[in-house]
Amino acid sequence: MIQENLDTRRRKFWGWGFVDTGISEADIHDLGDMIHGKFGFPIQDLVPAPTIDEIELRAPRVSPPDTLAEICEADTWTRAEHTLGKNLGDFVRGLERKFDNPPDFVAFPRSEQDVVSVLEWAHENDVAVVPFGGGSSVAQGIEPIVSDEYRGAITLDLRHLNKVLEIDHESRSALIQGGVLGPDMENQLRPHGLTMRFFLQAFEFSTLGGWIATRAAGHFASGLTQIDDSVQALRVVTPAGTMQTRRLPADGAGVSADRMFIGSEGTLGVITESWMRLQDRPTFRVGTSVPFADFDRAVAATRAIAQSGLMPANCRLLDPTESLLSGASDGSESVLVLAFESADHPMDTWMQRAAQICADHGGRVSAEALQGKSAPDAGRAGAAGKWRDFFVRGPYYKEGYTRMGVLRETFETACTWSAFPELHARVVDATTRATRKECGDGVVACRFTHVYPDGPAPYYTVVAPAKRGAETEQWAAIKQAASEAVLAAGGTITHHHAVGRFHRPWYDEQRPDLFASALSAAKATVDPHLVMNPGVLINGK
Repeated sequence: MIQENLDTRRRKFWGWGFVDTGISEADIHDLGDMIHGKFGFPIQDLVPAPTIDEIELRAPRVSPPDTLAEICEADTWTRAEHTLGKNLGDFVRGLERKFDNPPDFVAFPRSEQDVVSVLEWAHENDVAVVPFGGGSSVAQGIEPIVSDEYRGAITLDLRHLNKVLEIDHESRSALIQGGVLGPDMENQLRPHGLTMRFFLQAFEFSTLGGWIATRAAGHFASGLTQIDDSVQALRVVTPAGTMQTRRLPADGAGVSADRMFIGSEGTLGVITESWMRLQDRPTFRVGTSVPFADFDRAVAATRAIAQSGLMPANCRLLDPTESLLSGASDGSESVLVLAFESADHPMDTWMQRAAQICADHGGRVSAEALQGKSAPDAGRAGAAGKWRDFFVRGPYYKEGYTRMGVLRETFETACTWSAFPELHARVVDATTRATRKECGDGVVACRFTHVYPDGPAPYYTVVAPAKRGAETEQWAAIKQAASEAVLAAGGTITHHHAVGRFHRPWYDEQRPDLFASALSAAKATVDPHLVMNPGVLINGK
């Protein structure tokens, strides 16, 4: 059923992509020219990318038992590949050849029984287990950092649990294994005319189980944005046993068992299978991009569309700096990227109404959009296309920024519409001041990744000159200022990038203390020896 199993190709042990793909040095130089031309930041000589023969890892503290040896690997490449995530600090450490917290070995289960066996062994031997999907964590959610109270730490990589097992056409849902990468899953669903329509920036290197475990959000701006909305039932293996929830379209029977594991980030168990709600593949599409001279009026237009019931597939507002950074505009205007799609009916009426809302708020709307048609600039060469191309290449560019001495990192949140003006002002001010203090210069850009009737999800990008050897400290200070401003203004510490270890200080501040105690009690029930991803969400030993 799979057209191409991407997992047969070797992934890089650092950075983003497969060994035979990624960003070239020519691409990085072009990126540097663009950044220098738009913002004037100095571009440094490229730091050489690491090679595997340069990487030295500590000796394994534990080895797999004979009963598991066949599914386990402990070579340098495998251990290094499962050490770092994909945030700025991870890229910096990769370039510095610092892989200080490698797993002692990596288990590659071929069946659910293999998962059970690994967890039983780890539980009995006080060895921490870090579940691993595509490795795209930007919140230190997959790095095996454990205390000396554990004998060691291993990574459980689910890449071989990558099949669509069953399709229920009548209910438009499918039973899918948790280790399937986004492209593999869609390749298996495509012949059936079905799709999950869950495309996130890390789509190429993230898995269904990872999306569920981190409460990920897809690319589409409204409607079924969070993975929560698409989960119909779960199967989870924990050290205390295996749990299967019931398939239902909706359920009012007490506290949801599914919800306890959605967002658990590998701290309670391993999601091996899930029944997921699907959609028919869309055939009707219409799109446009709308420039606004005034950002506040663009925000008002976006809110009106979000509250109109039109449910656009894309409703992504880029402020002037974000528009400049992506090439969607010259930086003098904000741009609203707008699109509708359906598998059932034309979307011209929906586009007409959304276009009129934009025009009523001062947007420069094309004649085609007002007629319900795609605007000329909706293609790859237009503003929307340029932004999309920049967005898709974003993960590859991250290592390029780091190699050429440019600090580029992001953070995101969500808040109510009424809270947004103050939150935005405080966050931009605090982040800009911290960036200029740490880096001497820098810009802060904003876009809405998702919009809801009651509020937006603002996503901020920081670009600044980096100081070689101090990038991690520079970003830590900027992130501290930004996070404090976000929480003080009523936002969440993360809308879709998970908590991991990186966001723990602010997550602990955000969540109620009584809930934290209840969550710890739940963990003690399903994970009595606290071996599952200790330090993420909940403390370990």
